Amino acid sequence: MGPILAILGAVLISLVAAVAILVGGMRAHWPPAVEAARRLTMSFNRGQKGAGAPGSAYGLLRHVGRNSGTTHETPLGIERSEDGFVIAIVYGQRTQWVKNVLAAGSAEIVLEGQAYAVDRAEVVPIETVSADIPDRDQRISSLIGVREALRVYHVDQP
Repeated sequence: MGPILAILGAVLISLVAAVAILVGGMRAHWPPAVEAARRLTMSFNRGQKGAGAPGSAYGLLRHVGRNSGTTHETPLGIERSEDGFVIAIVYGQRTQWVKNVLAAGSAEIVLEGQAYAVDRAEVVPIETVSADIPDRDQRISSLIGVREALRVYHVDQP
């Protein structure tokens, strides 16, 4: 029984160390850690088929590729604001969806099965939109060092 416990202990210590390096690297915006976290999230997001649907914890951002012109759908934590929506930029402005929305200046957000056209995309310090972000998400953002959010506004309907 002793060797099994030693192996389990080593695995647990390795896992804790990996998480600590990942979180520390995210807080420091260390590119290898940010990229590793981004890849993990992308593999998880592929399974988010229900994003944007009623009851889903995730919204769906539809945006057009700035080079390809292809429409992409990215599941994200999207929060409503008084005049639009706020999305924490967890992996920095180099993320493809951020670049695409900023280049186009507009996108579509799907929440609870409802689609909303948005425009006037801008990157803002996360502190300026903290009133729109739930406390739990603020704590997570603070833990991993998120500094910015993408703010978009409802397209004015005629």
